[in-house]
Amino acid sequence: MKIYNSLTRKLETFTPNEENTVRMYTCGPTVYHYAHIGNLRTYIFEDILEKGLEYLGYNVLRVMNVTDVGHMTSDADTGEDKMQKGAQRENKSVYEIANFYEAAFFSDCAKLNIRKPSVVERATSHIDTYIKMIQKLLDTGYAYQSNGNIYFDVTKSNNYYQLSGKKPEELFIGVRETVEEDKNKKNPYDFGLWFTVSKFSNQEMKWESPWGIGYPGWHIECSGISYKFLGEYLDIHCGGVDNIFPHHTNEIAQSEAFLGHKWCNYWVHGEHLNDSAGKMSKSKGEFLTVDLLEKKGYHPLAYRFFCLNSHYRNQLVFSYEALEGSQNAYKKLKKRIKQLDKKTLPLSDKTDFYITKFKEAISNDLNTSSMITLVYDVLKDDELNDYTKLHLIDHFDEVLSLDLIEEEKTIDEDIEAMIMKKISERNAAKKNKDYEKADKIRAELLEKGIKIIDGRDKTTYEII
Repeated sequence: MKIYNSLTRKLETFTPNEENTVRMYTCGPTVYHYAHIGNLRTYIFEDILEKGLEYLGYNVLRVMNVTDVGHMTSDADTGEDKMQKGAQRENKSVYEIANFYEAAFFSDCAKLNIRKPSVVERATSHIDTYIKMIQKLLDTGYAYQSNGNIYFDVTKSNNYYQLSGKKPEELFIGVRETVEEDKNKKNPYDFGLWFTVSKFSNQEMKWESPWGIGYPGWHIECSGISYKFLGEYLDIHCGGVDNIFPHHTNEIAQSEAFLGHKWCNYWVHGEHLNDSAGKMSKSKGEFLTVDLLEKKGYHPLAYRFFCLNSHYRNQLVFSYEALEGSQNAYKKLKKRIKQLDKKTLPLSDKTDFYITKFKEAISNDLNTSSMITLVYDVLKDDELNDYTKLHLIDHFDEVLSLDLIEEEKTIDEDIEAMIMKKISERNAAKKNKDYEKADKIRAELLEKGIKIIDGRDKTTYEII
C-alpha cells in the first residue's frame, strides 16, 4: 500500500512494525460543542483508511481519545479550557457538557457510517499516565517547572520542526495576533504539560499531582493514551491538517523524549473542508452540522458520498448546490442497484479482476473516487450477471460504507416501549423545567442509536 506520509512529505510504501498488524491512533473530538461537517470529513477519511487496511488483510487496532479536559483556546496553550468555556456557555457542569456532546458526536458518526474505534478513551480517565510521563520528562531535563506549571522545552527536541516544516522565527509571539505570551515559559513556543490551580482558579476538573492541584495540557493526553493502549511503537497517526502544528508536533516531541526512540512512522492528514469564505469552523457563518443537513432534507450518507468523490488530501469546497448534486447521484446509484435481480447465479470469472482493481484503488493512497468509479464500472459491465454485481458492490461497501445494498432497520416492541417511556419522562422533565434531566435522557438515547425529534405537536424518534 502506498500512503502519503506528512513526516517525509512523500508517497511511501506502508510497512507496519509488526507483520499484518497496524497500530493506529486518531485524534478524537473535544466534546465542548457539536462537531461540524468539516470536523467529520476527517473522521470519514480515517474510517476509510481503517476499513481499507482491513480489506487488504491487515488486523487494525485503532485507538481514539475524547478530549474532555485541557484543550486550550489558543495555540500557545493559553486562554480558557474549551470544555470550561462550553460549560459556561450552557450553564452546565463540564461533566454534563462532556456526556452530552460525546453522545452527539458518536450519533453523528453512526449516521455517517463511521465505525467507532476499538478503543475510545476519555482524557480524564488517564491522569496517572500523564503524571508518570511528565515526571520522567522533568527528570530527564526535557521539561521544567515555572510558577507551578510544567512546560516542555522545545529547544531540547532535535527534530521539533520536521513534521510542520516551520522555522523557529515563525513561532515567536507577535507573529499571530491570536497568540498571547505566557510569561512563565523559558521560550515563547514551549508548551504546557500540566497547569496548576494557581493559574486557572475556576477550573472545574482538577487532580492532585506532585506539582500541585491542576490538570493536564491538551497534547499529553494523546501521547499518554497511545502509549498505554498501543505501546511504544505506533504505525499510523491520523488527524486533520490543522493538527500538524502545534498538536502533532508537540506529541512527537514529548513522546520521543519520554520513550527515547522514534515513535510513529507514518503521519496521515486530511485536508480542510472549506466554504466560499475559506476554512469551515464553529466561529463563523452558519454552523453546519449533520443535524442541520438532515433538517434541510439531505441524507447524511449523501455527505459521505460527497466527501468520497474527492481525495482526502485535496481541499474540498462545500456548497448546498454541490451537496444537492451528490445527493441526486447517490439516490440514482442506490436506485440502480436496487433494480438488480437478486437471483443466485454463479459468480463471473471477472470477479477477481474487480476485487484486484478495488484493492489497487485503496493501495493508491486511498483513492476513494476511483473506488466509487469501480462501482459504476461494475454496474455497466454486461459480462457480469446481476448476482455478481451485487456481490462485488457488497464487497466494496465494506470500505465505502454507503449502504449501497439497503437493509431495513427494524425495532422490536419492547425496545419501542422503552423509547416511548423515555420520551414521556423527558417531556415531563421539560414541562417541569428540569432541562438537565431532559438533556440526560436525550444523550442516553443517542448513545443507543436513537435520535429524539421534537416536533411542533409531538416528539418522535428515529433509529440511526
